[in-house]
Amino acid sequence: MTQPKTTTRIPAPLYAAAGAGELAYQQLLKLPAVVNDLGGKAVVTTFELREKAAATLRNANATAVNLRDKATATDVDVERLREAAMRNAAAVVAGAQAAQERAVAVYGRLVAHGERVVGTRVVKAADIVDADIEATEAPAEVTAAPTKVEDIAEATTDAVVTPADVAERATAKPTKRTRTTTK
Repeated sequence: MTQPKTTTRIPAPLYAAAGAGELAYQQLLKLPAVVNDLGGKAVVTTFELREKAAATLRNANATAVNLRDKATATDVDVERLREAAMRNAAAVVAGAQAAQERAVAVYGRLVAHGERVVGTRVVKAADIVDADIEATEAPAEVTAAPTKVEDIAEATTDAVVTPADVAERATAKPTKRTRTTTK
């Protein structure tokens, strides 16, 4: 059985659990109305119950007598029984496969429902945290100092550049910078 793929980093079983929990919560909200409906239907007298129990017992006894008579008969077709057993086994296998397909479909629907319940806020928060982690773990890049007067003016947006600073920078001997990398 393969799990449905999600576009997030949260595992699909957690989404399925969230979806199932939310569906259970919706059903629990309907419970008081169902209890009221069943309360009205549950008023049955003991006399009616005794009559139903007696009728069921008579039917069960009659069925038992019929089955006993059939079991004592000496005409047992073993080949027919074998064929029926094979048909029933094939039906059970087909039913199990259909049940598995339905279970996979229900699981997929639960995952989709859980994704809607959880929403994208959790995923966005996880993406922000991941980006912060990657930013702090990434090696710092070494950049060369600006050498032109225009570059100095752009690089110092908050600082005040005086003409003396520009002249000193323009007449200074360029320094050789080495770039270091970490592995």
